[in-house]
Amino acid sequence: MPNYIEKSAKSVQEAIDAALIELNANRENVEVEILDEGAKGIFGLIGSKQARVRVTLKETGGEKAKKFLLDLFSKMKVNADVSVEEKDDSILIKIEGEDIGIVIGRRGETLDSLQYLTSLVVNKSKENYKRVVIDIENYRQKREETLVKLANKLADRVMKYKKNITLEPMNPYERRVIHSSLQNHKYVQTYSVGDEPNRKVIITLK
Repeated sequence: MPNYIEKSAKSVQEAIDAALIELNANRENVEVEILDEGAKGIFGLIGSKQARVRVTLKETGGEKAKKFLLDLFSKMKVNADVSVEEKDDSILIKIEGEDIGIVIGRRGETLDSLQYLTSLVVNKSKENYKRVVIDIENYRQKREETLVKLANKLADRVMKYKKNITLEPMNPYERRVIHSSLQNHKYVQTYSVGDEPNRKVIITLK
């Protein structure tokens, strides 16, 4: 299906409505260009001229994200496949490819930066914010499982030795995983200290 269509009708509004039906789109998702406002003519019959419009589908947030990432990977000379799942309030992007580790970076730092930049691209000049989540070869799930195991292991150590444990600096996502995995623990609690990017989680007895 083309991303635009031209329609003629008795009025501009009728032409727009016909185009929206054919494109299966809502008014807020298109841009309208009036090519000819038309003319009613004498007695509404003689010399009447139809209105004509061009209605173009706006690029979706998911399409913007995919285009941005593919352009970026091309410049980085990274071969990657990008798949996008777009919902009303979020966009989930999955990236696969050979030697894709460079895009993840140390402890996911490059991945987080990439996610932040993509979010800026998607939400530029938009009223309704869409959350962007980028995952590379299931990295986030694997990393989350590792962090949950680490949190429980360190909680056991805090209970055993009755001493606080301070973890290495983590990004907000990783700290959130640690906090949530121990929030219902009977004997330990967590809190964060320091400033970004050196903010750390501390595990302590309740």
